[in-house]
Amino acid sequence: MKSAVETLEPTRVKLTVEVSYEELTPSIDHAYQHIAKDVSIPGFRKGKVPPRIIDQRIGFGAVLEHAVNDALPGFYRDAVRESGVSPLGQPDVEVTAVPVDKAGDLTFTAEVDVRPEFELPELSSLTLEVDPVDVDDDEIEERLEVLRQRFATLQGVERAAADTDFVVLDLTAVIDGEEVDTVSGISYQIGSGNMLEGLDEAVTGLAAGETATFTAPLAGGDRAGEEAEVTVTVTGVKEQELPDVDDEFAQLASEFDTLEELRADLRAQASTGKVNGQAVQARDKLLDALLEAVDFPVPAAVVEAEVVRHLESEDRLEDDEHRAEVQVEATDALRRQLLLDALAESLSVQVSQNELLDFLVRTAQQYRVDPNEFVQNADRTGQIPVFVGEIARNKSLALALRKVTVVDADGLAVDLTPFIGADEDDAEAGADVELDVADEGVEVVEVATPAEADLADELASVEATEAPAAADAADADEAPAKPARARKTPAKKAAKADEEATTDAKADDAKAGDEAPAKPARTRKAPAKKRADAAE
Repeated sequence: MKSAVETLEPTRVKLTVEVSYEELTPSIDHAYQHIAKDVSIPGFRKGKVPPRIIDQRIGFGAVLEHAVNDALPGFYRDAVRESGVSPLGQPDVEVTAVPVDKAGDLTFTAEVDVRPEFELPELSSLTLEVDPVDVDDDEIEERLEVLRQRFATLQGVERAAADTDFVVLDLTAVIDGEEVDTVSGISYQIGSGNMLEGLDEAVTGLAAGETATFTAPLAGGDRAGEEAEVTVTVTGVKEQELPDVDDEFAQLASEFDTLEELRADLRAQASTGKVNGQAVQARDKLLDALLEAVDFPVPAAVVEAEVVRHLESEDRLEDDEHRAEVQVEATDALRRQLLLDALAESLSVQVSQNELLDFLVRTAQQYRVDPNEFVQNADRTGQIPVFVGEIARNKSLALALRKVTVVDADGLAVDLTPFIGADEDDAEAGADVELDVADEGVEVVEVATPAEADLADELASVEATEAPAAADAADADEAPAKPARARKTPAKKAAKADEEATTDAKADDAKAGDEAPAKPARTRKAPAKKRADAAE
């Protein structure tokens, strides 16, 4: 087989491939066997029809067509490997010549988008600055306040509602004289701002039994975004009573006997959270520094395919304004992916079967599906290369962080070894490497490369019954890997999250038994298959 590469654009090439008749012969023989099983010719059993009879009755052209269709993906894959290009997306293949009278060559061309060529900066020359881990007294007081909010109680009051009070509301929305929505007994904390615009101003100063009217865009339903006239009636007002900060509170809110012990523990938690935050910040800053240091074009066809897929999933193909937003997001995501793919290649990142299985099992646990079923579905639907690519990209960032200099705002060196390991430890233990922090990963456009496809082929030989054993290991992992990179609440913002959770819990007490339906969490779809049919 001979192949040649012609660069059409910086991100698109044309492969011209010539295959001799001898190289095509195994596929032709297979075609004869396959056709012999399907045709019924008097005097011959199925599967026993000689090639000369098939040529007479069916024609060699049908045999050749079957053989070419069967062999083309393999020849394309070999040409890609031989040329060294990194294809993205599906190729446009055209057969330009076929053997005639059982002689001659098969010739075809394949145009495909490829990863652009660019040089990465020397990692050892990069210095990243992250926040220090100092914990001040204000942060400790903030965490204590969160605990007080968690153990606060609600007491009914006979007065007008004020900021931070909880109120029980009846709401009616009217558009053009038509009542479009109504709810009763909704509990709401004034100032939280998590319902309708203008609601805080409308209910502040109202006592139980009083009513106000305001105009606001609806937040949900079939008329979402439309301006409505909203009538709100306050049926109850409650205020928070916070516990005193003393030893008794420490015993109530924790396993500690004294307030000082509780404060010390909160300080330790805050410090741990900031150290974890340094690793996340270093990772993000490294990616930003690399993106800023290199400039390269992205394949327009790949971006367009992702934009169309996204818009179709939302049924918004005709929304030009949203299309422009999605195009910017898809372009940025593809730039990050291409850069990380190049980084992984430069660092010779490898993804083992154990890493992949462990990732799949932990992902299955996140989706709350059976690990065996998830692994089999991922392999059957061609999603394995997407997962392999994601693991490799995350590993590349962890390995790259070992080669850069990380300092805090005071110029002091920051040790990220607990999160990214060390080369010496890996050499001794043969350990897998990944950035061991619970935070969102890098968003990518899902396109597979031939190297990833090869690993997917290897995975096909792995018995699915190995998954439960991997699941046991995954259960002990406190920082599970994620496909969508669902972001865990940063330690520094834990106070706000806890406060909101506490507010919700107390709001339930104030609802008088009637509760608005909660919006269900959206289950993230597993990535769609993006690999080229010809490369399978």
